[in-house]
Amino acid sequence: QVQLVESGGGLVQAGDSLRLSCAASGRSVSTSAMGWFRQAPGKEREFVATINWTGRSTIYADSVKGRFTISKDNAKNTVYLQMNNLKSEDTAVYSCAYSSSSGLQTTPGGYHYWGQGTQVTVSS
Repeated sequence: QVQLVESGGGLVQAGDSLRLSCAASGRSVSTSAMGWFRQAPGKEREFVATINWTGRSTIYADSVKGRFTISKDNAKNTVYLQMNNLKSEDTAVYSCAYSSSSGLQTTPGGYHYWGQGTQVTVSS
């Protein structure tokens, strides 16, 4: 069993930055792919970013490419999402996810454990 706890969300203005954290317990993030997804009100869950087990490969959604960076700290068993130049359309609940696979996963079906999510609200 894996527990994931996100933190770092909040209310910011357009152009600001936030760093989300996802602390994992129960299993190590060093051997698995991790991902971030988001869901805005009235919309389906959307892929944001994924990182593979080594931390050296990543994939981003086109909407966040160049602005968001996913990373992980194996020693802290934590995954991060650095979000820069935030836009109002980034407003959503952001959730991290743990995959039992080591390779990159861009769909929710590739993940087996989910956190509760943290709210990010960007005012324009």
